[in-house]
Amino acid sequence: MQAVVLDAASLGPDVDLSPIEDRVTRLTCHDFTHAEQAAQRLADAEVAIVNKVVLTAETLEALPGLRLICVLATGTNNIDMQTARRLGIEVRNVAAYGTASVAQHTMLMMLALAARLPLYQKDVAAGRWNDSPFFCLMDHRTMEVEDRHLVIVGQGELGSRVGRLAQGFGMRVSYAARPGSEASDSRPSLAQLAPEADVLSLHCPLTDATRHLVDEAMLERLQPSTLLINCARGGVIDEQACLNALRQGRLGGLGVDVLPVEPPRDGHPLLEALAEPLNLMVTPHNAWISPQARQRIVELTADNLDAWQAGDSVS
Repeated sequence: MQAVVLDAASLGPDVDLSPIEDRVTRLTCHDFTHAEQAAQRLADAEVAIVNKVVLTAETLEALPGLRLICVLATGTNNIDMQTARRLGIEVRNVAAYGTASVAQHTMLMMLALAARLPLYQKDVAAGRWNDSPFFCLMDHRTMEVEDRHLVIVGQGELGSRVGRLAQGFGMRVSYAARPGSEASDSRPSLAQLAPEADVLSLHCPLTDATRHLVDEAMLERLQPSTLLINCARGGVIDEQACLNALRQGRLGGLGVDVLPVEPPRDGHPLLEALAEPLNLMVTPHNAWISPQARQRIVELTADNLDAWQAGDSVS
């Protein structure tokens, strides 16, 4: 069985691919692949292993020998799924590989924003501590998270893990109803919970119902001190509206690990705003990148190969 990895570099240089190698007769690895190169590189492959490379209908139709696509991620939006189904190409993804890593990153952002770490770091770098009339700086009002109310959108494995970690810090945790399904969901809607939220953390997929879930109207419902964290998908928040609210003192802090376009080659207002004295954190979509999480992707992909060879259906 011939398998080709199109973008192995996306897993990092320290990942052991031997669990996949052990399950195929030949594994060819390419660090990077442009979409227009995919058909040529997969010409002799029975299995395509891909993270973010786009596999279009045209590409898939040019590969009569391709039988399986293993996606090294949860999202499959880079695959023309309709064409894959029509051609009988099975697509298997991986899930829950980065739960601990992303939950940890979410808590890091929450605690850093609560401590006004971005602001105090700027002060220290500017020499303000050196010139302080006494032993500490206290110009930025911090927040103790104990007894504060954390509202989470997304009660899946990741959102639930964040909730448990937050409870360990003594926080009260509520989960909002699934966006778009509020009428049939027993949980309160985000609109109902927003005025009570000291921290709002998003762990939902990007769908029509969640695009710009936190927009100007939702920001108006939040307390001016609320901390907002998006480790879900770019576009779940209206970044410009959130930045405006932060600048105007209508939002207590903003932390994002994702942007609508990644990498942001044409820039983004949030990146430009990092130079301003704002309680703002932007990380480069790296909440998931712990070595353990990246190796788990390989192991889960190996499991997918085993299941496919055994004829198990996709769950």
